[in-house]
Amino acid sequence: MNAREDIQDHLSQVRNLLVRHKLVENLVRRQDMPRHDLVETLVHKQNRVEFQRLLDQLGVQPAARILEALPFDDRQIVWQLIGDERKEEILLEISDSVRAQLVIEAKPRSRSMMIRVFDLHEGRLRQIPIETKEDLASVKPIWVDLVMPDDEQLAWAKDIFGVELPNPKELTDLEASARFYVEDNGEVHLHSDFLLDRKDETRNVAVAFILNRNTLFSVRDKELPVFRLQRLRARAESGYVSEAKDVLLDLYAAEVEYSANALEDVYAELEEVGRQVFRSHMTDDEAAKILAAIAEEEDLNGRIRRNVLDTRRALSFLMRGKFLSEQQHSDVREILRDIESLDGHTAFLFNKINFQMDAVVGFINVNQNKDIKRLTIISVIFMPLNLLAGIGGMSEFTMMTQGFPWPVAYSSFIVGLITIGWLTYIGLRFFESRKIKNNPAASRRVL
Repeated sequence: MNAREDIQDHLSQVRNLLVRHKLVENLVRRQDMPRHDLVETLVHKQNRVEFQRLLDQLGVQPAARILEALPFDDRQIVWQLIGDERKEEILLEISDSVRAQLVIEAKPRSRSMMIRVFDLHEGRLRQIPIETKEDLASVKPIWVDLVMPDDEQLAWAKDIFGVELPNPKELTDLEASARFYVEDNGEVHLHSDFLLDRKDETRNVAVAFILNRNTLFSVRDKELPVFRLQRLRARAESGYVSEAKDVLLDLYAAEVEYSANALEDVYAELEEVGRQVFRSHMTDDEAAKILAAIAEEEDLNGRIRRNVLDTRRALSFLMRGKFLSEQQHSDVREILRDIESLDGHTAFLFNKINFQMDAVVGFINVNQNKDIKRLTIISVIFMPLNLLAGIGGMSEFTMMTQGFPWPVAYSSFIVGLITIGWLTYIGLRFFESRKIKNNPAASRRVL
């Protein structure tokens, strides 16, 4: 059996386990039985053990190919069952689009995940597990990354490194002028926005950076794909970073790259919306859905534009403050050139969004005009009928039909009304056809 057949065989086993996992889960949840939670837990544990046994047998490349072949929801289930020690290796082999989905981590589950400490080992970032204050005091890191830290961990940083870290919940309350500054003791403070773009949530997350001597501290309240991508690259490539400022600049560079990828997604979504917009007909319900989709892309495009503007301000502050080496200045100039290219894309997308929104609103106006035209035609048809009906209800009509039995008189009157209404309708259709014949570019008939 060659490698491809082996991967297909393992993929089939994974899919079978996923089907059984979902089937058993649904059956257990539907049952009304005592100790329901216990039974459900046992079933999940059994499936988890079988999954992990199969996944542990897979190599790095087969696991990456299987994850790429699975749909989004199934991929997330399998990814959670892969051991943390293997995830970084698998991410190196996986495609960029799938990696972007998998690097969005869940809420930190333990203290070691809330505070990540990295030192430089053989030219690569190396993560050091931290569980206690003594663990933190025994290392000399170049990067300390805190995600939703509690007060105790903030106190550790102050006691050990002499740096007072901000509470991530208070980062959004800062004035714009207070986001980039230097303390009297030489600490450099930067507060930047990083983009979080995923299926169920799109927003800008505030991140605080503090450069204290040769250590970079980062504090935020949400795990971000950019940070994980940075850790992945720095671990995999020797010489990728050499000091704390390199880590900071590479985070900003990765943020620009992530924003560019998000813009590509906006392009793709607008192309799909455009195929729906430029149809010959669109209902009001379809127009409402398209407007909602366009509004989402406009919001994302605005967030990206704001985000790259904030990144430009941070990089300009670092350059003006003369904190960087000549090579780092060169790197910053490259990042700023990338940002300038993104500015053109966001401006183009704003114009495209406005055009598509105007087109959709135009379709809505056309539909409303057609409705009004139909109502106008109905009014024209019934206008002579209303006049005749008014005459028929007058006493003079009774006098005029005095010699006829009333059923005959009123039946003839009703037939006359119908005939006049039909002739009015035929006349309107005739004039409409003449109008279209004389003007081929006119709108289609609605009669």
